[in-house]
Amino acid sequence: MSLSVFFSPISLQDFTPEDGFFNSQIGASLRAFDQTFPDLEDEKPDLALFGVLDDRMAIGNTGCRDAADAVRRHLYPLYQGEYKLRLADLGNIKAGETVTDTYAAVKTVCEELIRSGTIPIIIGGGQDLTYAQYLAYEKLEQKVEVAVVDSRFDLDQNNTEGAPLNSLTYLNHIILHEPDYLFNLNNLSYQTYFVSKESIAMYEKLYFTAIRLGLMAGQVGQVEPIIRAADMLSFDINAIRFSDAPGNAYATPNGLFGDEACQVCRYAGMSDKLTSVGFYEYNPSLDNRGQTAILIAQMIWYFIDGFYSRKHDAPLVPKSAYITYRTTVHNDAYELVFIKSKKSDRWWMQVPYSGTQSVNERYYLTPCRYEDYQTAVSGEMPDLWWKTHQKLV
Repeated sequence: MSLSVFFSPISLQDFTPEDGFFNSQIGASLRAFDQTFPDLEDEKPDLALFGVLDDRMAIGNTGCRDAADAVRRHLYPLYQGEYKLRLADLGNIKAGETVTDTYAAVKTVCEELIRSGTIPIIIGGGQDLTYAQYLAYEKLEQKVEVAVVDSRFDLDQNNTEGAPLNSLTYLNHIILHEPDYLFNLNNLSYQTYFVSKESIAMYEKLYFTAIRLGLMAGQVGQVEPIIRAADMLSFDINAIRFSDAPGNAYATPNGLFGDEACQVCRYAGMSDKLTSVGFYEYNPSLDNRGQTAILIAQMIWYFIDGFYSRKHDAPLVPKSAYITYRTTVHNDAYELVFIKSKKSDRWWMQVPYSGTQSVNERYYLTPCRYEDYQTAVSGEMPDLWWKTHQKLV
């Protein structure tokens, strides 16, 4: 089945300046579904962009279904970097007869693209589409780490198992989905006054990761290992402050700065593991002078630039390209093993699947920071080690 059945074409003329594009602009080199659907097999793209024309479950943010075309208008004129861009614009996924039909279309498209080695870049629509993005991994036979950039936790604490699926409850459905293939959930840039203490307690109980805005402000690099560990990223535009991104019904005075949002996207692009990204809840009808669309276009540019800057140093082969560091904590009860890439200077930590010290012990390799190694050398167990180990027991 051709994926073209899920899409409506775009009109390239609507996004092309009168004098056309310069050769180095994105609009000149991408292949778009204008009249003919892009060839995804013989000319397989590295990245595939598409919009989703559905905001029925975007609670309080009606209008975000129109996001994709508004972003295209500012993405196409951007100049590409020092790489050969292989990007396809598949057009827009049409809203299904029901929102469930839309989820099925997004799931199928993402699954086929990921399976073929092409990274989908989704422009929603409501953030409930993150659930469809997550469903794409169900048949890929792997545990999945999800990273969400959001000022809130989109959870219904009062109706955990029976919550309707929408942009404010989709995390309930990811967490409770059967079969369970969720390994970890990371919520980045949340603002404490928008999150109940019960939700934070639930995250701690499940050993999920939640990083509040104050810990990221001015030091976004702290979350790079978390993003590097993720298989998919969902970015709610409400995580960016109103002054930088007014095009969202939930935008507030506080949030990430525009350049910090771009840095997060570049980290995502650089991750060898990450295979899909979605940008949700952008509402053009609320966007003053198109500022949010300009920012999202630049965020996508940074994701693309990060992708073409990948170091391909995970998994850790060959061993000669890495340096291994060992240290012990808790009176030699645990030996911790850290790995550093000579190519990128990035760090990983080995976490055993069991508490034994058997020579046949299996390890999970989790991205970490140099500061985690320093913590271990000082004799303390890094929090990341404990959290990861609890998931593996």
